[in-house]
Amino acid sequence: MNLSLSNKTAVICGSTQGIGLATAIILARLGANCILIARNEESLISALKELPITGRQQHAYAVADFSNPASADAAIQQIVSEQEVEILVNNSGGPKPGPITAALTSDFEQAFSQHLICNHLLVNAVLPGMKKAGYGRIINIISTSVKTPLPNLGVSNTIRAAVASWAKTLSNEVGQYNITVNNVLPGLTHTTRYTKLLDSLSDHTNKDEVEKELIDSIPMKRIGTAEEIGNVIAFLASPAAAYVTGTSLPVDGGRTPAI
Repeated sequence: MNLSLSNKTAVICGSTQGIGLATAIILARLGANCILIARNEESLISALKELPITGRQQHAYAVADFSNPASADAAIQQIVSEQEVEILVNNSGGPKPGPITAALTSDFEQAFSQHLICNHLLVNAVLPGMKKAGYGRIINIISTSVKTPLPNLGVSNTIRAAVASWAKTLSNEVGQYNITVNNVLPGLTHTTRYTKLLDSLSDHTNKDEVEKELIDSIPMKRIGTAEEIGNVIAFLASPAAAYVTGTSLPVDGGRTPAI
């Protein structure tokens, strides 16, 4: 099975911690030149040092704030002006937890801009290079809420579903160019996002009890790791996944009740 990403360039968003960083490390191990994107330059410099280098790999970073689409667009335009990008991993921090009835219209607007609009800007920038190379992998890290809405994540449920629909439509249009588009749906995973969710769910209650209930809801009876999510993303980025496109794949220990 060909998992080599030698001579491929990958742009990984939100890659200074959690799933984004784990993914970048795994892609680098497989031979990809990795370009990290996040808003904190100090964290980017630190993350860059964690990426393995084999052969003639060259890793780099770009600073962008995804709460401002113009910032994301400027970063990706600079990248594609210097090199072709064969792999794009769209990943951005999720909207804050809370019931949908408590959400402001501005919360939806901000989340839509940060996730769907920024994803779209990045894709439009990298598509010409992918078409030229005859190889493209667009992977969106979303949420299992795409399959079934999750409690206390009103804005996130709404926006994630929009991104999944956008991605499916995109996959239908670019498949003819050997460009695949897939969504990875992490379940409960040991990340900063999980910690914030746990804090939100355990307000005025015992956090250990809340976490036990969450773990009991997972058939595998444990929380996932960022590396386990990254391994699936790396497979979808590889030549081995050439005929997989338009999918939304849960990586959640079996927690999602939908087929």
